[in-house]
Amino acid sequence: MRLEPLRAPATEAEAIAEQDRLRPQVSPLGPAPAPLRRIAGLDVAYAVDDSRVAGAITVLDADTLDVLETATVLRPVEFPYVPGLLAFREIPALLDCLAKLSHVPDVLVCDGYGLAHPRRFGLACHLGVLTDLPTFGVAKTAFIGTFADPAADRGSHSALTDGPERIGTVLRTQQSTKPVFVSVGHRIGLDAATELTLRLTPKYRLPETTRQADQASRRALASAP
Repeated sequence: MRLEPLRAPATEAEAIAEQDRLRPQVSPLGPAPAPLRRIAGLDVAYAVDDSRVAGAITVLDADTLDVLETATVLRPVEFPYVPGLLAFREIPALLDCLAKLSHVPDVLVCDGYGLAHPRRFGLACHLGVLTDLPTFGVAKTAFIGTFADPAADRGSHSALTDGPERIGTVLRTQQSTKPVFVSVGHRIGLDAATELTLRLTPKYRLPETTRQADQASRRALASAP
């Protein structure tokens, strides 16, 4: 794992230019790593006044889904809220969390988007390129794109498309619940990311990686002075 620092843009135009610079480095192909031992979930929580962000990473055993390690970081928010540019608010804290881990994850699972993004460079793509780790996103809602509602059965899925381009998979992880939206970030293909998402959701709608990271980030924020 490498930890390339995030270039801190001063303006929205600079942030978009940075996404355009890094996007050609995305590799949206490949199987899940083998052997697959450790899967990390990444999430953030914001202070009520939006002044601080708590980042969290939880590393899970790939077979048992038990938590092996958790890292959290609290940082000031340094970039305004702009749809499509959330990575510049969240990645600094997530990179700090990754630097604290003693276990290098085999895969990163982000609470957000990868290629399912207006510029095909969501948080999962950005973080994947900076770390060179297999990375994908699992989102609760669709940011862009159109889709047919999957059948009600667990494991049912449909294509998320933007015009003629497929940008993700709409996956039903639990019977008759709302689907989630899977998209590739870096160094893993969509089929492999979708299969891993189903593996990470044996009981709940959201992946266990996301659930654990969400809880850790909220605890970190609540316990901060």
